[in-house]
Amino acid sequence: MNENQTLKPNEIIVGEHLYNEAIKGIIQSASHELLIFDQNLMLGGFSDTASYELLQKFLSQNIASQLFIILQDATYFQNKCPRLLNLLKTFGHKMQVYITNQSAKHAKDCFIIADKKHYIKRIHIDQARFKYAYDDVATVKMLSTRFDELKETIEDVVSITPLGL
Repeated sequence: MNENQTLKPNEIIVGEHLYNEAIKGIIQSASHELLIFDQNLMLGGFSDTASYELLQKFLSQNIASQLFIILQDATYFQNKCPRLLNLLKTFGHKMQVYITNQSAKHAKDCFIIADKKHYIKRIHIDQARFKYAYDDVATVKMLSTRFDELKETIEDVVSITPLGL
């Protein structure tokens, strides 16, 4: 498999460009909930305008929409994703960004779950191999359990407002 491969659901796909494209497709498919686990959001096109616009649309179209992001390291998010930080500022009531503790730093995959039925999963952070699917409730259930386990490792929250008086 190579970068000339086409984007087909339910298959192992290789390529950073295709990975970015599939992420955008999964985000577009969401109407009420997005769960994201990633090492730092460096891969996947999260710092670009298109991702920002998709996430802004997701957060603004439905009054009950929720975006939960769990990161192992928030440095890239805070320094290289100003648009996403702006979303956090604007939609802080519907968007949360968390940082894991040391016990979760061994996880080398990343995934996104949309509306408890669609997903994309990068097999390993160092390789542009991934799988995605729409309406795959069985796989999403497994990934949701994993996301719940990762929530138990949360050590800190990314906040755009200073604490204190």
